Formats: sequence, structure tokens, C-alpha cells
Amino acid sequence: MVLGNEKSDFSRRRFLQAMAAAGASLTLLGGGANGRAFAEDAAKAFGAKPSPSRREGKARKVLVLGIDGMDPNLLRKHIDAGEMPNFARLIAQGGFSPLQTSTPPQSPVAWSNFITGMDPGGHGIFDFLHRDPATIQPYLSMSKTQSAAHRFNLGSWSLPLSSGKALQLRKGKAFWQVLGEHGIPATIYKMPANFPPVPFKGKSLSGLGTPDLAGSQGGEYTFFTSRHLENEKEITGSKVKLVEVRDNCVESKIVGPDNEFRRVPASENEGQELLTGESETELKNPKTTIDLRVFLDPDQPVAKFEIQGQEFILKEGEWSDWIHLEFKMVPGLASVRATCRLYLQKVRPDFRLYLSPHQIDPENPALPISTPGDWSRDLARKVGLYYTQGLPVDTKALSHRIFSGFEYWELSNFILRERLRALDYLLETFERGVLFFYICNIDQDSHMLWRYQDPQHPAYDTTTGPTDGIATRYRQMDEMLGRVLKKMGDDTDLIVMSDHGFSPFYWEVNLNTWLLDKGYVVLKQRWRQEQCRNYDEVDWRHTTAYALGLNGVYVNRKGREVYGVVDSDKDYQDKLNELEKDLLEMQDPERKGRPITQVIQTRRDLHGGNTGIGPDIIVGYNRGYRVSWKSPMGEFPKEHFPANLDAWSADHCVDSRVVPGILVSNRKITMESPALYDVTAAVLALYGISPLPEMLGRNCLEG
Repeated sequence: MVLGNEKSDFSRRRFLQAMAAAGASLTLLGGGANGRAFAEDAAKAFGAKPSPSRREGKARKVLVLGIDGMDPNLLRKHIDAGEMPNFARLIAQGGFSPLQTSTPPQSPVAWSNFITGMDPGGHGIFDFLHRDPATIQPYLSMSKTQSAAHRFNLGSWSLPLSSGKALQLRKGKAFWQVLGEHGIPATIYKMPANFPPVPFKGKSLSGLGTPDLAGSQGGEYTFFTSRHLENEKEITGSKVKLVEVRDNCVESKIVGPDNEFRRVPASENEGQELLTGESETELKNPKTTIDLRVFLDPDQPVAKFEIQGQEFILKEGEWSDWIHLEFKMVPGLASVRATCRLYLQKVRPDFRLYLSPHQIDPENPALPISTPGDWSRDLARKVGLYYTQGLPVDTKALSHRIFSGFEYWELSNFILRERLRALDYLLETFERGVLFFYICNIDQDSHMLWRYQDPQHPAYDTTTGPTDGIATRYRQMDEMLGRVLKKMGDDTDLIVMSDHGFSPFYWEVNLNTWLLDKGYVVLKQRWRQEQCRNYDEVDWRHTTAYALGLNGVYVNRKGREVYGVVDSDKDYQDKLNELEKDLLEMQDPERKGRPITQVIQTRRDLHGGNTGIGPDIIVGYNRGYRVSWKSPMGEFPKEHFPANLDAWSADHCVDSRVVPGILVSNRKITMESPALYDVTAAVLALYGISPLPEMLGRNCLEG
């Protein structure tokens, strides 16, 4: 830790039917020859002109807009409806194609494909979660942090004699590092799977994979309430703090990160309850805390806040500006700084206050989030404080029913405005080289708002959230593109891309339960099936395969897993073939469909020397299906295919052929079916740079 508009007659029903057919046939609207025809129609409609002249060599300008989760079918739908004229004009000038996504189509995997020009077998990122074969426990795939190796202990104090560090786990060289070696400057804004940012001579700010101050990828919010929540036990990964209102005043503590400079008995750890099986005398790092005082107006729905000398007033239903927090580690010597925002949801009859996850303060970062190290501070001074957490829109607060859909939407709008301010600034200062700029909202909003627009969804709801939220985001992306086109000039090569598209998430697949019922997994006591957590009831000496992560299946291999049983290479391959056959034959008897339509054997189907890091099999789910939230963490619910009633109502961790991304450029697209790593090759080719030997892609754009 470092101190310091026309309406289309294309009805929703016809659209869903077309999408369902696309998933079944594994072809997509606008793909292949149809994609070229669509671009040609747009060119005729908008009077395409020859590509403007570009500056050559090192003076060339290349702008890449990365719009996470933009779907080619939805893009074409809104263009056909006349709602995205700027995309239509860009397509007319250059081209459009669906973009082959990664296998599996998870954001850290897909963006790593683009970053390195390789697939998971090369860059080694297969999932959000990997597993340690020595413990069969999951760990985050993109990065890890290491504490100081040497410490000096004095009483309850444990002082580091060396610094800790964060480690990037992705393999391979990033394309902007290759550009730098050829003297091409680059600015990389919020690139996913780039925490900590890899060293190079340009500027970069880390994106997806950047944790909050607690180390959480999804973010740990805090919710202060004067009344117990009905679903309080369901809320994991965040904090619910019960408070009392006394004389119109609320006093509580904001709990911060562990104090790594101290070791105290667990019973003295303020702000942290003892865990099951934990001894009161076990030494733990205590939690840091900050006093919070809230004074409620006795008559009006407003409150005054006091936090570390900062005073401000909020109305009910109002968000605060950014607040600075300083968590003291060693008095007068060491502290960790963070930023946060508060949302005063209710003053009375029940007090309800949301505190955002603690953000790494970009002006005083506790972990490395930019290159050079002070660029995060410089950016904050130019555009204002900003969310540094990789997944900034708090999807958990909506899933936990802390937020309504409308409150979630308000937060997402704030984050979009924040990103657009940064885009405006970066465009103003963009003179040469490559600028990559990332937008997260389409992805996170498609996950969380799909059920408001889709009558077929089991959790369909038209009352608590915006029914046109996703469509609005697409129109806003078109407005953003219009701003870019006005500012960038005729000498800039423009690439707009997404890492994957989207599919509705109607039905969960409890894959570990299915493996149990097929005999691949054996439990010590079958009657305790529903009590199993983190694989703790699995009889590993009789288990031959298990699922972990969002798309992974592992063979319990002897000599690799701690209690492996599948021995010889032949037995291992036979087990893989058996799994592939059984997975593809899986049936959902209620819906008369096949939940799984793609099985990838990583060592057979992927490339590179890092296939051993990932699962043995990558599962691709059919349209409408996705793995449950319980299966990836070693739970075994009874039902195989329950309806998905969560706010998280659409996804892309499915069959990669069902959810391609998009590629739009003012350069002609020369390839029939480009993939993410082909865009990598295209960016390099614009500067006359050949792909590295390990890169899989070929240039997909006209020179």
C-alpha cells in the first residue's frame, strides 16, 4: 500500500424473435455479406465521400472509442429507426461489422484479447475468477496485491520495512507498449484489465479491475438505516449499519480499510464482527474508522452532515459532491486517502443513507492507477474528481434493493456526464498518436435495465425503473459520436468498437448441481447439498470434474488439483470428451431447449503457452441462459434451471457466437468477419507496424 426522432415499425416482438433466431442459428443480423450490404445502404443514404487524407507516419492520429457492451443488433435497430444519425454517417463513410468477441465473452477476457492481440491461451485471462488448484479456492484473475515482505513488530504495531505492491497478472505486451517502442505516443483512458497499469512512456488510467479501497471489484457500499431491512441477510459484499435517531441526530462510524500497521485481538476489532470459528484472541488487522454525524431538521426533509471537518447539507433524495476521507493508520505519520459520495435517500420516518464504495483518491492514490503516477491527479485537476473504481455504477445496490431502478439510473447518468467531461478534455489535447477512450454505461445499464424493456423476462417490471433506459443510452452514444466527429478533424482515423454484445438472462443454470446429478461431483453427505458453501461438502477423492467461475469447468486431475483423481493423459482426454458430449446434450425439460450450445476445450481450441492457467472447458450458454450466481462459488441448489428474478437481467457470458461486439470505422473494413485481435493488428498497421509473432490478428481496415 502506498501512503499518502423517427419510430421504427420494427416491433419489440419481431425484434426478440429475430434475436432468438440469431441465437439458434448462430448468425447475426448485419453479419458477413449482410453487414456489407447494410454499410452500402448507409453509404447511398448519406452520400458517402472518399476517405479524407490522413497524416502519415508518426504524426498520424488514431482515435479508438471503446463502448463496452454495444450490441450490433440493437445498434442496427436504432439506426434503422433514424435514432443514430452520426453512426449512420460514419458507417456510410467507412464501414460496419459485427466483431467476433472472446471465448468466453467476459469483459476482462475480451479487452485482454484487444490489448495483446492474443486469445486467453496467450494472455492468460480466462474469467473474472481463476482457481488455485492447491486449495480449489477462487482468486481474481486480473491482478493481485502483495503486502510488505518485511516488517518490524513492536507491541500491537507492525511497521513495514518495505513497500507492498500490486501485480498485473495478464501476460503479453500491450499494443500501446508496442507503439511506444516505435515512438508513437498513446493515451489510454480507463482500459479494462489494465490494473495496475503496465509501464510505458505515454499516459494511462486503469479501468475494469481497479478495486475500491477495500479491494473489492464490485465495490463495497455502506447503507445506514434506522430500521432493519427485510433482505439484510441477502446483502453480501457490502455493509448495512443499523443506526438510532436521537434528538434528531445520527452518530455512526464510516468503516475504512484494514490498518496493516497494527495487529490486535479479533475481539477488539472495531467495526468488524467475529467470523464463525474465529477466536477472540486471534490477531487481526483492525478496521480504520471515521466519525459520521448527521443532524436532521425537525420539520423539513433535510440534514446537515459533519465528516472530518467537512460540513454540507443534503435534501432528501439528493447526492453529495465528492467528499474526501482520510483513514489514519499511524497517527501523524501514515494515512490512506479516499473519496466518496453520499445519497440521502430518506430522512423520516426511517433514516436511510447510502455511502458509495471508497474510491482510490485520484489526487492521492493508495494504489497505482495511472502512468505516469501523477497523471490521475493532473486529470482530476482538469476535469474534477471522478470514480476510480473499475465498475463505477453500483449494480449491487440495485440487486440488493437499496436503490430503485430510477435511483440507479440517476447514478449512471452522473457517471456518463463525468466520462464525457474527460472525453472533451482529452480531445482538446489530442495532437498525435493513439487515444483510446472507454465508456462503461451501455454494458452496466444493459445488465441492470433489460427487465424494464422485455415483457418476456421473468422479472419484467415497468414501475420501478426506466423502460427506455437502454434505448436512451444508445441515442446518447450517438450524440457522443457527433461531438467527437465535430472535434476530431479530417486527419483522424476513427475506430468505434465494443468487446461483446448482449443477451437476455431469463434462466439460471446451476452447473455444479447438474454435474452433481450426472455423477461428476460427489458430496460427502448428499443430504447437506443445499448447505454446501465454497465446495466444503465436496468429496474430492471421488469427484472427477467441477465448475468454477462464470464459464469454466475443471477436471479434477491428479498431480494438479490437491486431491486430483483423473490420472493419465488418456483418462484426462476421455473425461474432457465425455464432458463435452454431456454438456452439449444438456436439456431443459420445462422449456424444451438446450441451455448449452458451445463447448471449448482450452488446450485443443485456444492458442499460446498459458492454457494451463484457465479451466479445461469453457462453456457457452444458449440465448436466455447463463450460469447462476451460486454455482461459480461452489454451491449446489436443488433446481437446475430456476427463473432469474434478479435485477441483473441480461448478460453476455454465453455462447460467444451469440453476442459479438461492433466495429465501425471511417476506414473501410476489409475482412469478412473481424475479431477483437484483428483490430489490434489494424491499429498497429496504421503506423506501419507488424503484429508481434504471438499475435493472432490480421489488419482488418483499409490502409
